[in-house]
Amino acid sequence: MSSALLVSTGVVALAEIGDKTQLLAFLLATKFKKPWPIVLGILAATLINHGLAGAVGAWVTANVGADILRWVLGVSFLGMAVWTLVPDKIEDEETQLASKLGVFGATFITFFLAEMGDKTQIATVAMAAHYSDVFMVVAGTTLGMLIADVPAVFAGDKLASKIPMKLVHGIAAALFAALGLATLLGAGGQFGF
Repeated sequence: MSSALLVSTGVVALAEIGDKTQLLAFLLATKFKKPWPIVLGILAATLINHGLAGAVGAWVTANVGADILRWVLGVSFLGMAVWTLVPDKIEDEETQLASKLGVFGATFITFFLAEMGDKTQIATVAMAAHYSDVFMVVAGTTLGMLIADVPAVFAGDKLASKIPMKLVHGIAAALFAALGLATLLGAGGQFGF
C-alpha cells in the first residue's frame, strides 16, 4: 500500500479529532438527526476541497526548486505540528445555512468553507507536494476526514466525551513534527533532496 495514502490518512484522521469540522459534524448530527446526508455532504466537500489542495501541492512541486521546496515543506509540517495543539471552536453561523439548503447542502457548504485554510487542507497541500502523488494523498486525506468525522455523525456528543483530545492532538502534532524534521533532514528522496 502507498505510503502517501497511509501517512495522509493517519495524519489527517488524528489531526481532525477535535477540529472544527469534527465539531461541525457533531453539531449537524445533533441538529438534524439524518446521518447519511451529512456523511455524503462531508465526502463531497472534502473530495473537492482536498482535490483543489492536492492540485496546489502538485503545482508547487512542479514550479518550486527542490531546495526551497524542502525548506518550505519542512517548516510547514513543523507549523502544522504547533497548530494541531491549538483546539478549534465552531461558529454558530456555519450551521445556519441548513434551514435554507437542506441537510446535504448545508453540510457540503459548511464543510467546504470550514476546510478553507484549515490545518487539514494545508496539510493536504504539503503532503501532495511532498509525496508527488496527488491521487493517493487526496484519497488518504479524504479517508482520514471520514475516519474522524463519520463516527462523530453517528455517535454525536457521546463519543466526544470519551476521546482523550490532548493525547490525540499530541500524537498528530508528533507525526507532523516527524514529517517536518524528516523533510528538513533530506528524507524526501522523490525531490532529490
